[in-house]
Amino acid sequence: MRYIDVTGKTEAEAIEKALAQLGLSRDDVSVEILERAKSGFLGLGSSPAKVRVSYDDPAEEAAPVVEPAPAPAVEEKKPEPPKAEKKAPKPQAERKAEAPKPPKAEKKAESVEKTAIPAELGEEVDDAKSQQIRQFLSGLIAHMDAQAEVKVYLAEKDRYKVYLVGEKLGQLIGRRGETLDAMQQLTSYAVNRGSDKRVRIYLDAENYREKREESLQRLAVKVAGKVVKYRRNVTLEPMNAYERHVIHTALQDYAHVTTYSMGTEPNRRVVVAYER
Repeated sequence: MRYIDVTGKTEAEAIEKALAQLGLSRDDVSVEILERAKSGFLGLGSSPAKVRVSYDDPAEEAAPVVEPAPAPAVEEKKPEPPKAEKKAPKPQAERKAEAPKPPKAEKKAESVEKTAIPAELGEEVDDAKSQQIRQFLSGLIAHMDAQAEVKVYLAEKDRYKVYLVGEKLGQLIGRRGETLDAMQQLTSYAVNRGSDKRVRIYLDAENYREKREESLQRLAVKVAGKVVKYRRNVTLEPMNAYERHVIHTALQDYAHVTTYSMGTEPNRRVVVAYER
């Protein structure tokens, strides 16, 4: 494994610089915070953040052994047969009589990701809270110049699962679910404002939550393997509380590895640490 040390005004900026320099994605590297950024006082005593980004070098992997191919046997050259005379071109009338080639089949339209709603949720609910959720989200989506149908289900008492159904909902999901998270928080605030009884709201579109959870579980196992192999702690990118919980749960029984969170919101991170 190789690594580079990069500095930036913030830890996030240093990581982005390293990824751009290596041409890799965040999931392909491990990040260790060497020095945190200091703002100083009135610009005095400030210092940049410094991170170490580790990555696997494909050149270090052993190349497969290739056996040399046997030398081809030398054959006696045979005299080439005389070339056949070229046929005369068909008359223009005959060429017109030939059937035209069928047109090439058009490319299939790109598949559109659909939102799959779990069957165990049953029918949609239509109580006072669900009506508030639909009204608020419908207005918010219209304000964002997007289109989606809002479906609300009661997963359990005081816990609503809300699904946005439509085509090309990437705008409502955002980069790594940031827009979806913001919409979920705004909806929760709007519905619970001034109410003595709070309800929990889970918002999803195109099954992003489930796919993100599976991606985080794979990332956790991958990073834990590197931590055990190199006996070095790895600090992950900032995550919200739910995503941090997924990482902690995925590695709670992983041998020689422990996890903990550090920092403050919204830059709170999970540290995957080697445990002797």
